[in-house]
Amino acid sequence: MTPDQLLADATAATGLDDLGPDRDVALAGLSAYVEACAAEADLSELGVMAVHGALVGALSNRLKVVEHHRQHPDLRDAPVVAPVVVVGLFRAGTTLLSNLFDRDPANRAMLRWESQDSVPPPAPDELRSGPRVEAGQVGVDMLAAINPGIKAIHHEDADSPTECIAVLGQAFQSISWEALANVPSYADWWRSSDMTAGYRFHKSVLQVLQSNGCAGRWTLKSPGHALALDALTAVYPDARLVVLHRDPVVLTASVCSLIATMSGAFSDVDHRAYIKDHWTDTLADCITAVDERADRMVHVQYADLVTQPIPTMERLYADLGMEPGPGAFDAMADELARHPQGSFGAHRYDLASYGLVEGELRERFAGYVEKYDVPHEVPAHA
Repeated sequence: MTPDQLLADATAATGLDDLGPDRDVALAGLSAYVEACAAEADLSELGVMAVHGALVGALSNRLKVVEHHRQHPDLRDAPVVAPVVVVGLFRAGTTLLSNLFDRDPANRAMLRWESQDSVPPPAPDELRSGPRVEAGQVGVDMLAAINPGIKAIHHEDADSPTECIAVLGQAFQSISWEALANVPSYADWWRSSDMTAGYRFHKSVLQVLQSNGCAGRWTLKSPGHALALDALTAVYPDARLVVLHRDPVVLTASVCSLIATMSGAFSDVDHRAYIKDHWTDTLADCITAVDERADRMVHVQYADLVTQPIPTMERLYADLGMEPGPGAFDAMADELARHPQGSFGAHRYDLASYGLVEGELRERFAGYVEKYDVPHEVPAHA
């Protein structure tokens, strides 16, 4: 894999070659990732195929989005008004929250399939069904077949809300690439880069997706946003930010389990020591970033969301100054009844298997727990 060959493969698939005004940043990120994969990720043969496919897919969608903007220059000025952005923390219920937001007919989530197949922009009757949704579901089912353990940890159907990391990945400034392979030098690169280019591309995708009668109040989410709040708020100055708080012992154990499960499908080498250090530090970095912007955010306790979901959503709407659409909270209650927690199996993990010590984690994050009055949880040991 080289950047030139990957771009050639994407060009062959799309007939396009223009990566847009931030081409140099995208290619720098792509180069950093390819080099890190070669030097650090210890990819298996399956891993090489998976990463190659993911990179060509990301490039292909970017090429199509850029071309669509070229053909529709009016989109450049199309407003994305006051999006609700759930910025984390990771493994703290962001998927549940985004699924509940999605039940409100006034809201507009970014769906998994369209984040990877954005052009042509969907019409309203194409959002949840049709050939492109079905093709996206094939990819979801294939990943589940390759990696059966992932479904209990983190599941999205093709027509479910997804994380913004998929689109930021097409700018090659995204935490998503760290979940696919263990690449410390790439992590250092993107986290130290100016993320504004990534968020400009992100906005360009939203402008496409809302342009064919599918506009609405955007409700977005990604725990990776916490690491790029300056860029996010520069591109979306009126964004309404939400953060969920949860016991950091559970968060750390859960994210280590998630990353080990995801990246472990594509490497035969044991990366658990790196995963433990890197993702514990990442949680600490996210907490620091959120704390620095705490007064800009609406804060939600995970414990409240899972034990009192509808009253918690009602309070959240009030705190955000949002009016719910018709029947929104009833639709959220129906969603909870149809998909109770653990529908795809219980996510269990062993702290010790990642070298994690509960007492050390509680000491490290004691200040965070005290400041935000985060309830204690008992880790779900395997």
